[in-house]
Amino acid sequence: MTGAATKILTVFEEVIGVPLPVRVRCWDGSEAGPPDAAARVHFRNRRALRRVLYSPNELGLARAYVSGDLDVDGDIFALLDVPDLVTRLGENRLSALPLRSLVRAAGTFAGLGAVGPPPSPPSIEMRRKRGKRHSKSRDSATVSHHYDVGNRFYEMFLGPSMVYSCGYWPGGVESLEAAQYAKLDLICRKLDLKPGMRLLDVGCGWGSMALHAAQNYGVDVVGVSLSNEQVEYAKGRVADAGLADRIEIRVQDYRDVDDGPYDAISSIGMSEHVGLANLPVYTAKLFDLLAPQGRLLNHAIAAVKSLSDNVDDGRSFIDRYIFPDGEILPLSKTIDALELSGFETRDSEALREHYALTLRAWVQNLRENWDASVLQVGAPRVRTWLLYLAASALGFEEPHRLTIHQVLAVKPGDRGASGMARSRSSWYRSIEVPQIETGPRVD
Repeated sequence: MTGAATKILTVFEEVIGVPLPVRVRCWDGSEAGPPDAAARVHFRNRRALRRVLYSPNELGLARAYVSGDLDVDGDIFALLDVPDLVTRLGENRLSALPLRSLVRAAGTFAGLGAVGPPPSPPSIEMRRKRGKRHSKSRDSATVSHHYDVGNRFYEMFLGPSMVYSCGYWPGGVESLEAAQYAKLDLICRKLDLKPGMRLLDVGCGWGSMALHAAQNYGVDVVGVSLSNEQVEYAKGRVADAGLADRIEIRVQDYRDVDDGPYDAISSIGMSEHVGLANLPVYTAKLFDLLAPQGRLLNHAIAAVKSLSDNVDDGRSFIDRYIFPDGEILPLSKTIDALELSGFETRDSEALREHYALTLRAWVQNLRENWDASVLQVGAPRVRTWLLYLAASALGFEEPHRLTIHQVLAVKPGDRGASGMARSRSSWYRSIEVPQIETGPRVD
């Protein structure tokens, strides 16, 4: 008699459309697939199948994994790196199967006991969103869902830099902390920061950019975030550094900032939360807040091809668990909005490979601090972040899915003056990275 593992593997290979180089183990003790597979998938109970049956796409499998009904041992990258796996799951290929294959798959699942009402989603899933998309109140709620889960947890995988965005890994930079220092310094040089300037850091996170700019470039900084926990943490770091007279951190929506003009604005990993409909509002607001010849550095993930038709279908893992209402837009949409607001776009630098390196470093940190992380936020949330970080790393390693750009834009001055140097040479001078503590801070 064929065990559950063989039947399940057969169904999934038909759905995905390619052989799966994984070992499958089931609740009945049966196993199937290559014995030496780098990744081993364990269906702990029949409920895992019901989750997939009721959500036959990436969301169903994510729910099974996050809840613990399904487990992955070994190398999670080996599982997620199956050619086009995430894309194929996102296409909901089960519903696109020929009728004969669909009946056969449903019969297999029913025969294995995957019957009954749909299981409740894991408690950390965000399902109901109140208010108009990208209204101030809804944006505040969605940001809180992602960031207000405990600063200690973020320390576990971000490390001492506490920077939650793509690092910069030029030659000679080999640690996560050095890459994040190099990225912050590169942004400061692109903004041409000088002592006495005012910098607005939109989506300031845990205060790393504000601290770097004030400590190394002598500027005064206002940082704004919608996350209460981030702001409290950043204020503590500012106080510890003795810079409370130079750095102000606020819980504030960027739309409510009214104390311009600023000489420069940094927006690092924030505009993904703005949304296509609000992008003109965002760029116009930042334009108004800048002094003439002021510079904006917008550091954001971009889609290689338009994803706007797929915004918020409610079925994606990212929307339910990671970035509710997040929108990854093509670079062209951002540049169009900037220029329609009056900015002159002066430079765009793609850092796709750099983000892949950063994400793999975060995965390594999370693995090394797995038990401590579970104690902080519980196993479901740690599983969620591992799945998200690993899948994202692979997404940036492929050339046709995701990328990330630093776009430098200038508010023209008198007679169109921009104050730009004639070359980029000063941006890429040798970076003197100080001796930095490595690894997450774990007490």
